Amino acid sequence: GRVPAESCPSIFLGLRSLGNLPTMIGLIASLLLVGQNGNGDWANIGNDKGAMRYSELSQINLKTVKNLKVAWTYHSGEEAKSGSTVECTPIVINGVMYITTVKLKVVALNAATGHEIWSYDPFAKGVAAKGVNRGVAYWSDEKPDGTRRIIYSTNDGRLISLDAKTGIPDEPFGNHGVVDLRTGIERDISKMQYGSTSAPAIYRNLVIIPIINSESHPGAPGDVRAFNVLTGKEVWRFHTVPRPGEFGNDTWKGDGWKDRTGVNAWSGYSIDVKNGVIFAGLGSAASDFYGSDRLGSNLFANCTLALNARTGERIWHFQTVHHDLWDHDNPCPPVVCSVLRNGRRIDAVAQPTKTGFIFLFDRLTGKPIFDVKEVPAQLSDIPGEEAWPTQPIPIKPPALEPQMVSERDLTNLSPEAHAYVLGEIKKYRHDAAYLPPSLQGSLISPGFHGGANWSGASVDPTTNYLYINTNNFPFLCAISPNKAGGYDFEGYKYFTDKEGYPGVKPPWGHLTAVDLNTGKFVWRNVFGEHPALKAKGVPPTGTQNFGGTIVTAGGLVFIGATMDEKFHAYDKANGKLLWEYQLPAGGYATPSTYMVNGKQYVVIAAGGGGKLGTKSGDSFISFALP
Repeated sequence: GRVPAESCPSIFLGLRSLGNLPTMIGLIASLLLVGQNGNGDWANIGNDKGAMRYSELSQINLKTVKNLKVAWTYHSGEEAKSGSTVECTPIVINGVMYITTVKLKVVALNAATGHEIWSYDPFAKGVAAKGVNRGVAYWSDEKPDGTRRIIYSTNDGRLISLDAKTGIPDEPFGNHGVVDLRTGIERDISKMQYGSTSAPAIYRNLVIIPIINSESHPGAPGDVRAFNVLTGKEVWRFHTVPRPGEFGNDTWKGDGWKDRTGVNAWSGYSIDVKNGVIFAGLGSAASDFYGSDRLGSNLFANCTLALNARTGERIWHFQTVHHDLWDHDNPCPPVVCSVLRNGRRIDAVAQPTKTGFIFLFDRLTGKPIFDVKEVPAQLSDIPGEEAWPTQPIPIKPPALEPQMVSERDLTNLSPEAHAYVLGEIKKYRHDAAYLPPSLQGSLISPGFHGGANWSGASVDPTTNYLYINTNNFPFLCAISPNKAGGYDFEGYKYFTDKEGYPGVKPPWGHLTAVDLNTGKFVWRNVFGEHPALKAKGVPPTGTQNFGGTIVTAGGLVFIGATMDEKFHAYDKANGKLLWEYQLPAGGYATPSTYMVNGKQYVVIAAGGGGKLGTKSGDSFISFALP
């Protein structure tokens, strides 16, 4: 394995200090560990480019995890206002950590100490940076003392290349280190939302950009775009809403495709490096909850999409929701993995969904590994709307969260809470899956936050177990007529009891291990608790959660995510909680783990706030063994 350069001085000091034999032996042992378990980096948001979020490090393991202590804490020093959050997964290369902060600055830290090396603010002085960012990408020409770049895409539509050593913009890239992503778009999007909140993907010398755009029509396109990492020039583009003459255009009736927004890979990409394939989980077509102006199944909305990474040409697609009326995006890139079926190894991708299903595909052909059935779905009662008559349901794995709400599902927290939600549910359409939005109001389960969300999943390649956290918090979906003759969404409303807790029985959050070989659950935990309910003697209920899992060769699953603001380590084999730490603010981000100078660390952003509404913070906290 490659030894980080920072290890060398300590090694030589140990060898010279023959009187300190235990230190020398420890250093040699740690070197062997690095060699055995990789180079200690976490080089991409998903660690490997296929986004398995698996680490071969094992110094922190089933026996030692109970001894984890805070190694260092970094505060960005920015004001963490109510609602602000940090969703960044740190990447670590050669002992340097790269993060984005509350105010969306890019910062390089010494990964062993948390000391700041450099900071880059992409926003002009006096401009208030808003929104979220889930991290940056790293590119290297892989030459000794060669070119190293940090690639960052902003939520206001810029792609930025920084020198990884100094944080200074790369002059030859675009315009003094910056590419305006709005250039080259055929329609006028100057006043429209267009940018990125997730990290770009890097394939060879290409940068592939995730896009956020409007939730209502018209808006900016969600096309997949690739740029040259050295020059910033666009290399290829894939139209996620097909134009006339392109494959899939006939799935849009009339001019429903024209100037259509949504249909975007807002959460990033995964890459099969061996076969040169890039995968995306695409979002719904806008408008999210009313589709009479986009009748049809609407490719490539809600698709798992496989593209030739070199050219951007479509290889295959699979649509997980037809004519989406529920904002049921594929909220994360599929995980590149493998499964064993009938004694045969199959290269696969696993796509988690907001609907609470996991679709598993042969990654070269797109054929489902477990059968998918088209199940009859409810029709719309809104004039002009044509809900799709069926929806695809995989026979395995089982749904991670309920697909509908009936009276028998209502909360049992107290007789008073039950009576209240029983009165409420009778006002709305319920008791069926895929209920279209209605004037009366329809209960949608899982809610608009999932099921799964951008938190995604991790996969252990030694067992083919997938680890995923999910939500069970139904929403009310109602629309009303507007003056233009169409219908408008009435807003995001939770279905709750009087105290604001979900109107359905707990658990309201799960952490689940799924055997991808069999499609069965290995273990399943109630995930998180509400302190106020705990104080009343209520058993753990689970909470809404954002921020994903990582899994390690040390036998552990690490995750923050819960509203009780704890960071957890579980036994990956059986789900037993082995360690937890009370964070200063919620860990609503996916952690990472890495090794520097023979010591393994695990780090998480404690930004709190966001959609879960707990107190906000500005810190990154790294843990290690004493």
